[in-house]
Amino acid sequence: MVYNPAMSSLGTIDSSITETIRKAIVTAIEGAEVEVVGRGGHFTIQVVSTAFEGKNMVQSQRLVYSAISHLMAGDNAPLHAVDSLITKTP
Repeated sequence: MVYNPAMSSLGTIDSSITETIRKAIVTAIEGAEVEVVGRGGHFTIQVVSTAFEGKNMVQSQRLVYSAISHLMAGDNAPLHAVDSLITKTP
């Protein structure tokens, strides 16, 4: 068996997933401030961005979901559910 330090504890796995989610959103929504917390495939995400100006809640959330949809695809997706998604303008 090959040792994989990323799998040595659940905290490490979850923290790398939260960072992956955060980076995906920041990449798709330039200048976004992103906070991601959670574990076990369930996460709470808060995004603050000027990109949401003039958009309703559903439109703003669609921007975020489009940034992370690839992390929710497939049977072994690291992101199973977004328990809470908050989008705000600065």
